[in-house]
Amino acid sequence: MKTLKINKLILLLIGLVVFNSCVEDDDFDTPNTSIVEPNIPETSKVQISALAGELSQEQGNTSLDYNDEDTTYSYTFNENDLFMEGYVVSSDEGGNFFEEIIIQDNFENPTIGIKLLIDVNPLFVRYEPGRKVYVKLNGLSVGITNGVLTLGTLNGNEVDKIPSASESDIILRSSTIETLVPMPMDFSQFTNDKTNLYVQLQDVQFNRNIVGDNAQTYASEQSDEFDGERLLESCSAGTSVIFSTSTFADFKGLTLPAGRGSMNAILTKNFFGDAFNIVVNSPEDVSLDSAERCDPDFLECTGPSGGGSAIFSENFEGFAGYAAEGWTNVNVSGGSTTWITGSFSGSTYAQISGFNSGADEIDVWLVTPGINMDNTDGEEISFDIQTNFDNGEILSVLVSTDFTGDPLTATWEILDANIPSGPASGFGTFTGVGPINVSCVDGTAYFAFLYEGSDPSATTRYHVDNIVVTGN
Repeated sequence: MKTLKINKLILLLIGLVVFNSCVEDDDFDTPNTSIVEPNIPETSKVQISALAGELSQEQGNTSLDYNDEDTTYSYTFNENDLFMEGYVVSSDEGGNFFEEIIIQDNFENPTIGIKLLIDVNPLFVRYEPGRKVYVKLNGLSVGITNGVLTLGTLNGNEVDKIPSASESDIILRSSTIETLVPMPMDFSQFTNDKTNLYVQLQDVQFNRNIVGDNAQTYASEQSDEFDGERLLESCSAGTSVIFSTSTFADFKGLTLPAGRGSMNAILTKNFFGDAFNIVVNSPEDVSLDSAERCDPDFLECTGPSGGGSAIFSENFEGFAGYAAEGWTNVNVSGGSTTWITGSFSGSTYAQISGFNSGADEIDVWLVTPGINMDNTDGEEISFDIQTNFDNGEILSVLVSTDFTGDPLTATWEILDANIPSGPASGFGTFTGVGPINVSCVDGTAYFAFLYEGSDPSATTRYHVDNIVVTGN
């Protein structure tokens, strides 16, 4: 018994000695996470602008052509000692970017950016926003993919992703991490050569039809197949752009903020490369905190409305033409785009699109014949709209009682018409709008469908049908 107790005591003492030795010897070997600055001669460093220049020369142009849909150009670098340098501005941490890094030439006041395609996910753990990187150009190709300057490997005629096994050989991290300073930019300043830049949009809001009582998510609606495309409006300019969110983003289910404010984002283009898009790294980049929105002052008729019979209707079947039927159809911006009549599957409708017009400004009015509102009360207007190839809401509906033929000399009031969204790459479905209360309108009323476009940034195609004004 005594021997057993002595043995236990000896084991306890040995254990304490071992434990104490372990505690005192706390100089563990830890992984070395420091970054060794790449030793790249200054003569081997090239700017992103030089890549754009090489591609421009390959195209045979004095300036880079971002919209050449007929011929795909690329330039492949065969030099062994060239490294492109720049700063990372994208992050795939939130899932809104995938297997790509957006790089611009400086962390502030940038002049050009480029998209680097690589078959690696995730990337933010090594290439966080603000990180300076060097990209070895040997064997890589530069081209235009989806309408933006892109770097990767050549696959046929297209610039494709760099294989994951080549990552460490091609992308070198600098120890430099800078705080990114977004470039303030208005919608009117969007140009092809400013894509892939980290920008700040000021005084913006989401369209009234997708917030508040009609709130949509970033990208979790039934119609969102690959991306959720939402209409973002500029309060200062009255123009709009598509705000795009991947359906794989972690924050796709969040509700769009209803306020007004600013956001930091990356200027890019849609999949087809024919319309500007805005993409954020995370919802924290969206600061729409002001409750004071900039929606138009709509006509508000508060009296009773509804019921009654049609005092005006037009479904465009057997339509003799706008002028012959007493409509006004005029492009006040001087271009050739006007409303036409279209037809599909036996149905005829009013149609307009600014696509391929080449016009910077497309302001087209389609005004109904005069409608006597004195002999009825409780009037309402309703109509059907099909929105197609949607790259922004550029249709509004107005009413005037002093129109005499020139829409620019008349007094107009805007109706609170919920213009439906449509797919960016195809045809939508006809959606009923209204009925809208217009019971406070007296005299002879003229209703106008105003199309305000600009090619190529705002060319949504609209079909309007079954216009009906009712009264008691």
